[in-house]
Amino acid sequence: MIKKLYDWTMSLADHPRAIWVLFFIAFIEASVFPIPPDVLMIPMVLARPTKAWLIALTALAGSVLGGLLGYGIGAFFYEELGRPVLEAMGKADSMEEFRTRFNGVGFWAVLGAGITPFPFKVITIMSGWTAMPLSTFIITSIIARALRFFIVAGLLWKFGAPIREFIERRLGLMFTLFLAILIGGFYLVKFL
Repeated sequence: MIKKLYDWTMSLADHPRAIWVLFFIAFIEASVFPIPPDVLMIPMVLARPTKAWLIALTALAGSVLGGLLGYGIGAFFYEELGRPVLEAMGKADSMEEFRTRFNGVGFWAVLGAGITPFPFKVITIMSGWTAMPLSTFIITSIIARALRFFIVAGLLWKFGAPIREFIERRLGLMFTLFLAILIGGFYLVKFL
């Protein structure tokens, strides 16, 4: 099923209204869809490098607005919609424990999920469920998703197709390492 969704998403890159399709994919990915918008964004930027920044901005806007939908699912429809989505993602066992600790590290959770391959929808739903302050959620989502989409667009704009393999295979790892170093640096400063 995931492979069919991936192939379908990739086929949309050549659609005449691909920018709107990207917005839609980014929107639903932030709340329920399993395929990240990067798989559509990458071929779009490669095909139209002069529109790289517009493409990244479209993915950012769709993702942040979709994140608000995920937040709303968690806040208002957790039992009906949020729990089944999180259970499908394999997160059911640790939901209650996660809830109690989440808001203490909520900024970092949203930032981490927003720039790494971790499913962003899990964090958007959990943010609403745990009643994370909406302003914190929105600001962190904008920062995280802007980093992710504009770095990908910038690398593709600058280096073109040769960087595609790196982005698809290793960029998530690089973002994860960057986040770990950033958090480690804050802990070092705090305890020194």
